[in-house]
Amino acid sequence: MRLFKRILLAVDGSDHSVRAVKYAIELAEKFDGVIETVYVVDENTTKKDVLYAANKLEIEAKRKEKIKPIRNLLEQSNVVFGTHVLHGEPGPCIVQFAEEREVDCVVIGSRGLNQVQSFLLGSVSHKVAKRTACPVLIVK
Repeated sequence: MRLFKRILLAVDGSDHSVRAVKYAIELAEKFDGVIETVYVVDENTTKKDVLYAANKLEIEAKRKEKIKPIRNLLEQSNVVFGTHVLHGEPGPCIVQFAEEREVDCVVIGSRGLNQVQSFLLGSVSHKVAKRTACPVLIVK
């Protein structure tokens, strides 16, 4: 039985995703697992980044800064991890990544940075939980 060997951690830089990191680390340590961290840049974020950034390097720096607390927590742990920046609609991107990598569990925060969008469109965590074949841990 291979419980939670490959863990997908979906993050957006919010407080909820920082808390989710702690759970993902705990699972990985308990089951000697590996964490694949994904940060999905949606179309609206891409447009804002292009409008307000001076160049591509500045955009990349802002994105790295947003997930820096998450990377710091992962680096402080003894867990093997990888990070991936994906582009598209967060829910479907996370589900597709989970399927392609055949992960055993998805860990995701209950709310992201954009609460209005979550309210209107349905939260990303809800979409992922509905469409993913593996267990999903939603962290409040």
